Amino acid sequence: MEAEKKKRVIKNIKVDLDKCHGCRACEVACSIFHASPKYGAVNPARSRIRVIRDDLNNVFLPVRAGAYSKAECAGRQEYIMEGRSFGECNWCNAACPSRDLFFEPDSGLPLRCDMCEDIPALEKPMCVQWCKVNALIYEEREEEGEETPKLEELETGIEALVEKFGVQKVMDAIARMAEKE
Repeated sequence: MEAEKKKRVIKNIKVDLDKCHGCRACEVACSIFHASPKYGAVNPARSRIRVIRDDLNNVFLPVRAGAYSKAECAGRQEYIMEGRSFGECNWCNAACPSRDLFFEPDSGLPLRCDMCEDIPALEKPMCVQWCKVNALIYEEREEEGEETPKLEELETGIEALVEKFGVQKVMDAIARMAEKE
């Protein structure tokens, strides 16, 4: 039986580096949206977007949280663009062991940009709405393809907890939580 092809909406945020001047409004808006309670506090560590500043090259680079990686990169390459030198980590959006970006400050779980999907009334993600210089550009496109099962956020979180604390400690914690209910 042939896999059924379905149309799906692909969401993306493009970055125009020529426009970004490092104001970090995107970080603030994202952190407020993801605060607990929602809109309750500004904590940039909860933000799913970070503005990486390269002082030597006078560049600001907004990077959104991407997939979780259990291991560090094997190689560390340098890229030269317009006479400026950039390392691989400047472009990377993964939460990984070699740097502390994109981990939830309280639990240590990896963060991933959700495009602010849990509020359907949003036309654009919060970071894009608050970028007043239009350095962040929201795009949607339809693509036809096979359905691919996604690793749910819950599974990603549990995997990260198991890796950090071990299966037995995670199971014990879940059992204690179940007793409280």
